[in-house]
Amino acid sequence: MNEPTTPPNLLTPLTLRGVTLRNRIVMSPMCQYCSEEGMANDWHLVHLGSRAVGGAALTFVEATAVTRDGRISPFDMGLWNDGQIEPLARIVRFVQAQGAVAGIQLAHAGRKASTDQPWKGGRPIPPEQGGWTVVAPSPLPFSEGSPVPVALDEAGIEEIVGAFAAAAGRALAAGFRVIEIHAAHGYLLHEFLSPLSNQRDDRFGGSLENRMRLLLQVAGRLRGLIPEELPLFVRISATDWSDDGQEAWDMEQSVELAKQLRELGVDLLDVSSGGTLAKASIPAAKGYQVPFAQRIRREAGIATGAVGLITEAQHADEIIRNGDADLVFLARELLREPYWAQKAQRALGEVPALPVQYGRAR
Repeated sequence: MNEPTTPPNLLTPLTLRGVTLRNRIVMSPMCQYCSEEGMANDWHLVHLGSRAVGGAALTFVEATAVTRDGRISPFDMGLWNDGQIEPLARIVRFVQAQGAVAGIQLAHAGRKASTDQPWKGGRPIPPEQGGWTVVAPSPLPFSEGSPVPVALDEAGIEEIVGAFAAAAGRALAAGFRVIEIHAAHGYLLHEFLSPLSNQRDDRFGGSLENRMRLLLQVAGRLRGLIPEELPLFVRISATDWSDDGQEAWDMEQSVELAKQLRELGVDLLDVSSGGTLAKASIPAAKGYQVPFAQRIRREAGIATGAVGLITEAQHADEIIRNGDADLVFLARELLREPYWAQKAQRALGEVPALPVQYGRAR
């Protein structure tokens, strides 16, 4: 009884390249829709900092637009100019002072850009009302009432690749230790992957090889500029959840994509699903996306993160212990409970490492 016990797997460290996470609990990128011209502010500092204080190992800044027109809404975070670096660096310094690692997700919203804040209905905002023209692989609107996007030509595609690289450089200047490429949820890079939104007949459309080309170019460019000791993540949607017989993005293609990304030096796939279809029948239930992360981890030989209706410490621990994923990403549960990680430590029999300022509450 005097021998030390092995800590639950959820609470064990994980090292990816030269970055060690203190446990396997990650705060997912979650848009806050409260930036002005892409700038981080006090809300973001408190929002992200409190989860670092609360014990999460890796705290991700929300989907951060690589171009001004790549924002989901006019209120999204951005890294398209150097003036946006220091407000983010302030957050990085605080997060890392709490023992957590600061990460950022780089994104382009594609045809789902130029919309209002969700609590105002999330409707498309036309250019004459302060919005902008949206782009996509093909001129196919996201949903009824959505604008018809302009199909990107090859010059426009190359500009997008360059914008991801420039934003990654700014993220490194801000001090971020993990960068994630957003290629999920029906945004631009996912739009190129899915046959439902990509009906091109050039080298960026048609075959799986062609549809993967843009994401692989972005991942390759970023891996080439990110220091060797820092990991690169990619978030994907494992399936479009299409059930009408149309060719769509699915698990088999996701596994092949994962293999290609692993060869490029991507370190972890953050595995979600959906987003291409405005109306999809998704069987949401406890841990419903975990099997996607498990299969990709097993068949592609790459580390994965599981996300989606994971709310209980014992369930999260089981995911790691069973080898279904290497990290557990929490989203809404961390909105409800910023100190979830500390509560998980208690639930799994450990004493949480409270900040010294909170020591009297131990």
